[in-house]
Amino acid sequence: MRAFVFPGQGAQVIGMGRDLAAAFPAAQAVFDAVDDALGEKLSALIWGGDIATLTLTENAQPALMATSMAALRAMEAEGVPGPDFVAGHSLGEYSALCAAGALELGDTARLLRLRGRAMQVAAPLGAGAMAAVLGLDVAEVEAVAAAAAQGQVCEAANDNDPGQVVVSGDKAAVERAVEIAKARGAKRAILLPVSAPFHCALMAPAAAAMADALRGVAISPPVAPVIANVLAEGVCDPEAIRRLLVAQVTGRVRWRESVLWMAAHGVSQTVEIGAGKALSGMIRRTAKDIDARAVSGPLDVRALMEG
Repeated sequence: MRAFVFPGQGAQVIGMGRDLAAAFPAAQAVFDAVDDALGEKLSALIWGGDIATLTLTENAQPALMATSMAALRAMEAEGVPGPDFVAGHSLGEYSALCAAGALELGDTARLLRLRGRAMQVAAPLGAGAMAAVLGLDVAEVEAVAAAAAQGQVCEAANDNDPGQVVVSGDKAAVERAVEIAKARGAKRAILLPVSAPFHCALMAPAAAAMADALRGVAISPPVAPVIANVLAEGVCDPEAIRRLLVAQVTGRVRWRESVLWMAAHGVSQTVEIGAGKALSGMIRRTAKDIDARAVSGPLDVRALMEG
C-alpha cells in the first residue's frame, strides 16, 4: 500500500514548482487557479520573489500547498496511481485533504492564507518561540516542557520522529526548555527561526478564526483516508475533519505516531509530494521498512512512474 504525504512550513524555497509548471500544463493550471483564488500573483513570488516575503506564514502556507498540488497533478498526468492513504505535516494536512478531494483547490488556498495570517497575529511578535530537541523521546520532552513552563505555556508541539520533538510556547519558557533538555541529555536543543509559537495553547485565537472560516467551507468525503495530525489515524467523515482542523491549530502534530499507524495498516511506500524531503527522512527514522520517496520536479515524477 502507498501513502502520499505533504510537507509543512519550512520547506519553501524560491523557484519551487517552476519546472513542474513548465513541463506539465496541469501543474501550471494549479498555480493559475491559486493566483485566481487569492486575487494576486502568488506564483510570481514563489518563482522570482524574495525568500523573506515567501517565508511569511500567510504566503508560505498557500505557496507550499500550491507546489504540492502542482506536483500531484503532474504525477496524475503521467499516470501514477492514486494513494491508499494521505497525510500532511501541519499545513500539509490541507494539501492532503485537497489531494483526496475533500477540499476544493481554491478553498484550500483561501483557508491557508487565512490560517497563516491568524497564526501570525495570535501571539505578539517576539512573545513566543519554538525549539527543536534532538535525542530525547516525546515522553522525555513532555517532562522537559512541564519543568520549563513555570506558569507559562510550554508544550511538545511536534512529535516528528523517535529522536526529534519540537516544543512551543512563551519565549522565556521555551528558552528554559532548551537548557533543561541539554541538562537531561539531549544531543541538541536549539531555538527555531519561526515567526510564531505554532501548535500550542497560544494559538487559541487562530483556532477560533479557523472554526469560523471552516463553517462556511464545503468538505467532501475524501477518496482515501486522511491521517489526521492530532489523532494519528485515518479519518473520512467530513464533520470529523472539520473539527480536527480546528483542533490542529493548538494541538500536537503527531507525525511519528502517524507514520507508525501507516506502517501498521500495510503502507510499504510513501511519496512526499512538493518541496523538500524532510518528511521522508522522518519516515525512514521512524519505520525503516517503508520505502520513502520524494517528488518535487519533473525527473522525480518520471522516475516514480518508471519505478
